[in-house]
Amino acid sequence: MPSTFDGQSGPCDGRFAVVVSRFNESITARLLDGAVRTLVAGGVAEDRIDVAWVPGAFEIPTAAARLAASGRYAAVLCLGAVIRGETSHDQHINRAVSIALAQLGAEYKLPVLFGVLTCNTREQALARSAALAGGTAAAMTGKDRGGPAASNKGVDCAAAALEMVRLMAKLP
Repeated sequence: MPSTFDGQSGPCDGRFAVVVSRFNESITARLLDGAVRTLVAGGVAEDRIDVAWVPGAFEIPTAAARLAASGRYAAVLCLGAVIRGETSHDQHINRAVSIALAQLGAEYKLPVLFGVLTCNTREQALARSAALAGGTAAAMTGKDRGGPAASNKGVDCAAAALEMVRLMAKLP
């Protein structure tokens, strides 16, 4: 029988960094709220969560790299919202940010989570950053879990961070 590793359960120790874009802040603030609530619900004390605001999505990798290099964090969550405009600018931003964040995770052997919305319209971004009711983040995670059409990708990003931190603690 093969050995199997997963991070779906177990303790989740360490500090968490969240890099969030100020551009489209009406959307990204809701992603941040979902991420923080999910981390706290997962057992992370609020004073173990550090938030770094950056001007836009393009600046997320720079701040994430600095935080990852510090060695202080179990994971770095990256939140932003890039909405298609009249040019291909959004495609260039999305590609650069996603590649840079993937490289950071591999370089630092640290979960670096991609919670950047890449939407065609503001309405899509709003639906993917739904405000959380009643303080419960768990009810609004992932398409596969049969939740409502509206979701909060900050919740999904934080849930993935918790799972990855647990997994990394179990891997040789």
